[in-house]
Amino acid sequence: MIQLDIFSDPICPWCYIGKANLDKALADYPDHPFQIRWLPFMLNPDMPQTGMDRREYLETKFGGKAGAVKAYAPVVEHAEKAGLEINLDAIEKTPSTINAHRLIHWSEAEGVQAAVVPALFRAYFVEGRDIGDIEVLADIADACAMDAAVVMRLMKGEEDRREIVERDAAARGMGINSVPTFIVAGQHAVPGAQPPELWVKVIEELRAGADPAE
Repeated sequence: MIQLDIFSDPICPWCYIGKANLDKALADYPDHPFQIRWLPFMLNPDMPQTGMDRREYLETKFGGKAGAVKAYAPVVEHAEKAGLEINLDAIEKTPSTINAHRLIHWSEAEGVQAAVVPALFRAYFVEGRDIGDIEVLADIADACAMDAAVVMRLMKGEEDRREIVERDAAARGMGINSVPTFIVAGQHAVPGAQPPELWVKVIEELRAGADPAE
């Protein structure tokens, strides 16, 4: 198997789209060579734990309502092209994602990361849920066959919080400054929400024994 590390943030729309595009390619190659692992990158590492009003966040980030609308127009276009459901109007809050990343980290140990990551994307981008809320995260964990009571207890403590912060810092130290960023075999970086066709090409080259960077 070939390690495919994906640095992402569950409130990143391009990560949501990038996953959908990758999934399309993988569906055509059920014997694909990838062992997938999701790793943390926080778009807003300094976000207050309680999050902030989404409209305020977007208008501050993009210089007003018009800037926010312009920035998200290609998101909607590419989400539709990827066949994704996306309901931006349902999102009321931009959360801190450190606790969501803690959940993703724990889900890897329990072998359910492949269920938790899409559940977080769906909760945020389709259902408009506050994935910074530990009760919401415990509910998502429960739906993905994790022990909600254990998750809730861990969320109330500091378990693995420092590790997430350190992993985020390490990603930036590697030169990652945007997500999604895919790292193939620990060597080759593939940035952005690449189309399924690119992943098909990478898979075919790997199966043929070629270096996808060449």
